[in-house]
Amino acid sequence: MKRSAGLRRCVAAEEACRATRRALLIALCLVSTIICAHAQVAVRPSRVGILSLDAPGPSVLSDAFRKGLREAGHIEGKDVVLDWRFADGNTDRLRMFASELVALRVDVIVTVNTTAAEAAKQATSTIPIVAVRVADPVGSGLVASLARPGGNLTGLVSSPPDLSAKRLQLLKEVIPRLKRVAMLWDSRNKGGEVQVREAAGISPKLGLTFQDVSAEGPDHLRSSIDAALKARAGALITVDDVTTMTNRQWILDLANRYRLPVMSVYREMPEAGALMSYGPNAAAMYRRAAALVGKVLKGAHPADLPVEQPTTFELVINLKTAKALGITIPQSILVRADKVIE
Repeated sequence: MKRSAGLRRCVAAEEACRATRRALLIALCLVSTIICAHAQVAVRPSRVGILSLDAPGPSVLSDAFRKGLREAGHIEGKDVVLDWRFADGNTDRLRMFASELVALRVDVIVTVNTTAAEAAKQATSTIPIVAVRVADPVGSGLVASLARPGGNLTGLVSSPPDLSAKRLQLLKEVIPRLKRVAMLWDSRNKGGEVQVREAAGISPKLGLTFQDVSAEGPDHLRSSIDAALKARAGALITVDDVTTMTNRQWILDLANRYRLPVMSVYREMPEAGALMSYGPNAAAMYRRAAALVGKVLKGAHPADLPVEQPTTFELVINLKTAKALGITIPQSILVRADKVIE
């Protein structure tokens, strides 16, 4: 009888131990689930919005941006998500997209050109902004100074002051008889004003007469080019903006038909048929912008990140266009070219 009672106590004790082990196992599972849930929240991918007034640019630029992100330790689809917004030249749509990115609570907004940067600044004063291809961030009121931006925006200047003079000097070397140069740009582009002002100021020192043939949107391009032709301009410089870039093939076909040499900022123009270009390497700028995004994602504040100036420039010459226009490119220019299109 005593043995049976003892056996029952042993069985009861073993069942109690089993119950305790089950309870402990359940508790451990619950704790593990909670830890995993917190871990999933902690590794939420960063969200980067990319806002551009232009249509989607060459894939080489987006590829350069992704490469820059990888170099900064971020991989799209793994720890960072890219939200692209292209306004196709429509400023109203640009402002709508800026507000949309703010509503999505992106961690950083990357803007392409001055107009996009202004739209983002108007939409938010708290979300960090990294601006690419901005002509005059201080003059346009985007930052307090290049060294200390002071707000929620930093980025890269697209055109240092001496580049306009450099392009004019190159044109004079290539076309020694050049007397008058015209500049084509969209007058709605505030960034273009800087390049026009610089070119107008340096032209007389190079023995050139400067002519501003601005166009208020694509509908006025023909009359602007006609004005340059009527004034017998010996060359046409195009400013990098949405109007000139999206209509570059039409502009170049017309200019080449009337044997009007075209000089531009970025290589996309000579690749489409312009005579030459001299300016920052756009791919290098996008990679550098990605590096700034990486710093912001790690906790840096735009106010403390100086606005950078490009350090890599390239001279691109279309030799085929030169021959068609009857222009002989000096060997001294060809040996300095980063790319010669034949």
